[in-house]
Amino acid sequence: MAGKQPSARPLSPHLQVYKWSPSMAVSIFHRITGDGLAIVGALMFLWWLGAIAAGPDAYAAFVACVWKDPSPEVGMLHQITNILGKVVLIGLTWAFFQHLFSGLRHFVLDTGAGYELKTNRLWSLLVFAGAILATAATWLYLIAETLNG
Repeated sequence: MAGKQPSARPLSPHLQVYKWSPSMAVSIFHRITGDGLAIVGALMFLWWLGAIAAGPDAYAAFVACVWKDPSPEVGMLHQITNILGKVVLIGLTWAFFQHLFSGLRHFVLDTGAGYELKTNRLWSLLVFAGAILATAATWLYLIAETLNG
């Protein structure tokens, strides 16, 4: 074996070797959304619990940061945190639906169904579309209820 040249190919596949597909993206987003829900969701939950435990003023400040529109006399920083709070809530809603639909897709794959390339690609694209549509429907409903209530 002394005369054999080493191969220029990598010993293990790298990302440049693979052709990206929707199923790869769904798998990666499943992991990202799971981590995001665990970390950001837990931090929001702990903030909420701390605000409840700290009393009515702290809870009112929490609600003002993440839900209710601040009044015009509130400072610019509070208005920015209110917008950022809503962005975080919308992001958590999307992450929830993305993770849910991706998990359901994986559950179906675990039964042995859906491994055909066209079916797998379709289901992967439907996961992304479904998460966006479910997020939009949820927030449209919440906005309508807020305006009517």
